[in-house]
Amino acid sequence: MSRLVSLPRVAALALALSLVTGAVSAQPVFDTPANGFRGKVSARNENVIPGSTAEVTGRAFVPGQQVTLLRGETVLNATPVVVDEQGSFKASVQIPADAVPGQHPVVVRASRPAAAVVVALRVSPNLPLSGQQAFQQQSGKLVQGLYQSAYSAGSTALFVTSAVGRPPVTQSQLLKVDPKTLKVVKAITPAQVPDAKGGSVFAVYGVGVDDANGNVWVSNTRQDTVAVYRQSDLSLVHQFPVGAVPHARDVVVDAKRGRVFASAAGEDHLSVFDAKTFKALEPITLASGVDDEKFVPMSLVLDEASGKLFTVSIGTPEAAVIDVASGKVDKVIDLGNAISASGVAFDAKQNRLYVASQGTDNLLIVDVASGTVLHDVPVGAGALNVAFEPVSGLAYVTNRGAGTVTVVDGDGKVVGNLDGGTFPNHVREDGKGNVFAVNKSRGAEDPKGDRITRITPTRR
Repeated sequence: MSRLVSLPRVAALALALSLVTGAVSAQPVFDTPANGFRGKVSARNENVIPGSTAEVTGRAFVPGQQVTLLRGETVLNATPVVVDEQGSFKASVQIPADAVPGQHPVVVRASRPAAAVVVALRVSPNLPLSGQQAFQQQSGKLVQGLYQSAYSAGSTALFVTSAVGRPPVTQSQLLKVDPKTLKVVKAITPAQVPDAKGGSVFAVYGVGVDDANGNVWVSNTRQDTVAVYRQSDLSLVHQFPVGAVPHARDVVVDAKRGRVFASAAGEDHLSVFDAKTFKALEPITLASGVDDEKFVPMSLVLDEASGKLFTVSIGTPEAAVIDVASGKVDKVIDLGNAISASGVAFDAKQNRLYVASQGTDNLLIVDVASGTVLHDVPVGAGALNVAFEPVSGLAYVTNRGAGTVTVVDGDGKVVGNLDGGTFPNHVREDGKGNVFAVNKSRGAEDPKGDRITRITPTRR
């Protein structure tokens, strides 16, 4: 069963919408209803842009229920969608070619039993590919499930993490890659988690290099911890216990001061460790400036020269500046137009932050000293991570939904929008004029997936 409905001039489709019975909720959060109804709605399309269609599906509905979508007083589907015998429905939503990118409230309403929720629908900006002639790109296939990379000047190598699927995760590798040939030099599979069901391994996600001690630090997100491997042969140096860093995401090493920082995504702090002894140190608490909200850290970037560490919050539109010597937060910056901020990079010369936000599909360029947002640049659906390359002075943004890597200069001008393959996930600079982007895939046979790409401007 499928119906086509027109969506007049609204912005984006939320990734998951849950119906709330008995009242309209400002957030798509499920409350337990008296009548037991638990219908849920989701939009599967990764890149909803003007002129496209989006598939909206529902499950756990009551067979025969009728579902209507409304924006304001306007009914978007003249004929309600009827739920089938399995409790499901599917509808294709037409996005007008002149739809304005952004977010607008839309009511999803069901009858018998009555249920409704207000959700934010999002249409992403549509940036055509451009500027390919200004960049050299070399790409190589690695393994499935690529997440992050980090460049080691000490080893002249890239270290790349990969993990496939949801728990129990049994397929994961840490790779050592030649940055010139993009070939795998060494690969290991992490050890199994003791007493874990299904053969789970300590799957690796985030990665940071410690050239002072010859180590690689990784985050084991599924086990809420981190681990340390030797750069030379990828042998395990130290596995921290389960629970050491709640939902560990990024990890960065301050080799100058012998400290390691890991973001506890979902919590309000950064975990801190001694780089030599691996002793856990006092965590850094991140207090939000938004009333009754929590600063939830995501990406980390360190300016080792100044001793400043930067992170952004996925839960609030904020960035934090941390003094690593004291372990104190210098300031929290209000980012304004940033929903689900996740990526952060730093331009030390100009003292500027670059922030990529998944929910607003944009890159913000922020003056750290004043906290002023200098430029707000639309870059594409699902802006996930960003790297600043200091030789060229360009920022590179991986847009997971759009499948692009957008290159932006310090004035907020898009100088290139490059094909990033399937689900571009992460990008990291080497300090020599190159950046390395990794992307995921739709499966092992996806020709555009599971690749690492070196991008270099043709003119510097």
